[in-house]
Amino acid sequence: MRHGKKINHLGRTSSHRKAMLSNMATSLILHKRISTTLAKAKALRTYIEPLITRSKEDSTHSRRLVFSYLQSKEAVSELFREISQKVAERPGGYTRILKTGNRLGDNADMCIVELVDYNETMLSTKEAVKAKATRRRRTTKKAADETKPTGKEQAEVTAEEKAAKKPRKTAKKEPEAEVAPDLPVAEETEESKE
Repeated sequence: MRHGKKINHLGRTSSHRKAMLSNMATSLILHKRISTTLAKAKALRTYIEPLITRSKEDSTHSRRLVFSYLQSKEAVSELFREISQKVAERPGGYTRILKTGNRLGDNADMCIVELVDYNETMLSTKEAVKAKATRRRRTTKKAADETKPTGKEQAEVTAEEKAAKKPRKTAKKEPEAEVAPDLPVAEETEESKE
């Protein structure tokens, strides 16, 4: 049974796992996107998201706490200067995991981990979709009833729809009786009117 075992140890000792996650977090902060296995990516997400949340408050204490995890001055300064500005309004979910298939050698699930606010292609498509969508209030029952057709109108609409849907059967045409051609009517001219 695995009751209460929330941490994936990734087949490593505690010190090895902490060093690996620290290095991966530093690479993600500096490069904004890294490729790794799915299990490592999920472990990295739980490791780095609290650090990004901590970076929203730029104080000496926050910087020292983040440095104790990352052990890289460049990564800490990048995190507090640029990344924290971009994610200021975001309430969480700073990373995205995109699955890329299996690795050839050992068939491990591979993926790309990236910072959400740095993927320009997804941001542009999201803005385009957001521009089209508009939020509307739900109609009240009274307003909805006013817009619905009454029983008589509904019957007329359904009768028209049924008539439009039915294929029209063509009746056999009887030969028409020959009609004498219309004789041309003499046009009245101004002279004849007088």
